[in-house]
Amino acid sequence: MAGTVFVSGGSGYIAGFLIRQLVAEGWIVHTTIRNLAREGQVRESLGVDNSRVKFFAADLTSDAGWDEAMAGCSHVAHLASPLPTDAPSHEDELIVPARDGALRALRAARAAGIKRFVMTSSMAAVAYGHGGAKTRFTEADWTNIDSPDAYAYVKSKTIAERAARDWVAAEGGDMEFCTVNPVLVLGPLQSADFSTSLEAIKKMLEGSLPGLPRFGFGVVDVRDVADMHLRCLTAPDMAGERFLCSGPFLWMREIAEILRAGLGDQARKVPRRGLPDWLVRVSAWFDPVVRQVIGELGHERDADTGHALAKLGWKARPVEETVLDTARDMIRLGIVKV
Repeated sequence: MAGTVFVSGGSGYIAGFLIRQLVAEGWIVHTTIRNLAREGQVRESLGVDNSRVKFFAADLTSDAGWDEAMAGCSHVAHLASPLPTDAPSHEDELIVPARDGALRALRAARAAGIKRFVMTSSMAAVAYGHGGAKTRFTEADWTNIDSPDAYAYVKSKTIAERAARDWVAAEGGDMEFCTVNPVLVLGPLQSADFSTSLEAIKKMLEGSLPGLPRFGFGVVDVRDVADMHLRCLTAPDMAGERFLCSGPFLWMREIAEILRAGLGDQARKVPRRGLPDWLVRVSAWFDPVVRQVIGELGHERDADTGHALAKLGWKARPVEETVLDTARDMIRLGIVKV
C-alpha cells in the first residue's frame, strides 16, 4: 500500500526518519517546514529522491498553508509539536501551539478527505501524576495534569492528545485517528542539527554533568518510532488506537554504563558517581530547567508495549544499539569533543 501522505514538521528528528521510510515504501510525501528558505538544507539531510517529497510552508500557530499541503493526500502523520531545550516562561508557550496545532491539522485533514490521521503524542500524556507506587503503564493510563509533577511539556502533550481525541469523536466523521506515544527518542543523527531529546547523552559524553542524578527514562530508537508510525498508517482497523512506543526504562547510571562499555576511552568524561537527591533538589532552586523536571527524581516510568506487539507486530531493537549509535554520531559530527 502506498499513496500520498502528509507529514507535518518535516525538519524534525522523527519526521526525517519517517519520510525516508515512506519514500522507500513508494509513498509520495507532502511535508511542512516553517520557512521554505530551509528546504534545501532539509532535503540534503533527508537524502531521498527529491521528486517524491514536496515542501510547504506551515506553522502550528497559523491556518496558512495546511489546506494546500494536505491537498491530494489520503493519510496524515502529524509529528510537529514544540519540544524546548529550556523551561518556558509560561506553560502556554507549549500548550497552545501543541493543542491548537493538532486541531488545526485535524480540521485541514477533514477538509481534504483524509482517511487516516496518525498523531505523535508522548509517554508524557500517559505516565505522570499517578504517584510513585505505580511504575508500569499501558495505553489505558492518562496523565493527571493537576499533579505537581506535570510540568509544561507534560501538560502540553496530554492536553493536545485529549483535545484531538475529543475533536475526532465530535467532528471527525469516518476519519480514522490513532496516536503513537513514544518515550525518550534516541538513535542515529543525520546532521549536527540535533533534537532536544538527545541532550542527556550529549551532557554525559562532554562531561558537563558533575554526577549522575537519579533520573531515568524509557528509551526508544528513532528508527523504531518511525517504523511504528508507518505501521499505524498502513495496518487495518486503527480507529481510536493508542500505542506506547518504548524500549526498556533506564536510569542515567545504566545509560552511562552502556556508554563506557561500548565506547571505551571515548567515554572517559562520562560521570561515574551518583548525585544525591538532596543536591539535585538544591540545584533546582537556581536552575529553572532542573526545577521543572524535579518531579522525575527517583520515578520509574516503564511502558508495557504488549499492545503494539499484538496489534502491529512492533518491537524495539536492543537499547544498547540505540544508545551507542546516538553517541557515535554525536562524536562523528563534532557535536561533542571527547
